[in-house]
Amino acid sequence: MSLLVIGGTGTLGRQIVLQALTKGYQVRCLVRNFRKAAFLKEWGVELVYGDLARPETIPPCLKGITAVIDASTSRANELDSLKKVDWDGKLCLIEAAKVANIKRFIFFSAQNVEQFNNIPLMKLKYGIETKLQDSGIPYTIFRLTGFYQGLIEQYAIPILENLPIWVTNENTYISYMDTQDIAKFCLKALQIPQTTNQIFFLSGSKGWVSSEIINLCEQLAGQEAKIQKIPLFILKVVSRFFGFFEWGQNISDRLSFAEILSAENNFSKSTFELYKMFKIDPSEIIQLDDYFLEYFIRLLKRLRDINFEDVQKQKNLVI
Repeated sequence: MSLLVIGGTGTLGRQIVLQALTKGYQVRCLVRNFRKAAFLKEWGVELVYGDLARPETIPPCLKGITAVIDASTSRANELDSLKKVDWDGKLCLIEAAKVANIKRFIFFSAQNVEQFNNIPLMKLKYGIETKLQDSGIPYTIFRLTGFYQGLIEQYAIPILENLPIWVTNENTYISYMDTQDIAKFCLKALQIPQTTNQIFFLSGSKGWVSSEIINLCEQLAGQEAKIQKIPLFILKVVSRFFGFFEWGQNISDRLSFAEILSAENNFSKSTFELYKMFKIDPSEIIQLDDYFLEYFIRLLKRLRDINFEDVQKQKNLVI
């Protein structure tokens, strides 16, 4: 089976590419910048030029392809590219996939996406879900919560750099996942016929609230966090007038989706059956506390190495 991965250089996309290669798939990535994607070529990926903002570049990328995996997305505050890329571009991608007789189209959406037409990115994702379902292409849609990788910027780094962490007063448990595990489900879907024409709410086995993540990072970092709270109702009012926040990308991402993350969901009720269908043992899923522990261990090792190099340089200067 040959795969075309859209967004292969991204946080999730590169994990999908790496695991697909280890499983023996032929992998092609649609890229705009060959230099930024050079590491994919070193892994053994075929790189082809393509740009969702330029529809004419899409059809040639699908020649000889069996399945499309779309792991690309604009950021919430990139309003200029949302319609051009996440709507017009993806409609062209779906149409081209239909003409190319693609056997499976995997699309990544977001939790509670159908409830938030007031948020441009969510409205477009839900629209693409609908267009994909109506296309006649065999599809699998994964609705995701958030990535562990994103929590490093939101919580760990601000604590280490003594910067404020902006949180709302919401107390919802969110079942984040490591992108490595999301990639496992993605590739398993290609092997399991029952996942065809289905939407799956994909989440980790344990939910976390912001305060628990902050406490975990404080323990591992050995220092306290500077917490700035903003009530959720104020966030909603302000966002209506001023749109997305401009306080830094990691802050704006968290706050602009606070309403989505606080919405009721039933992920925990379906998690067991989901893992059973995909034949994935829950014990194999990376836990958030283990992920953060590994991150801080790597960070401390890097700092020790830097300190050792500085000491050696000083000794050489003295000599």
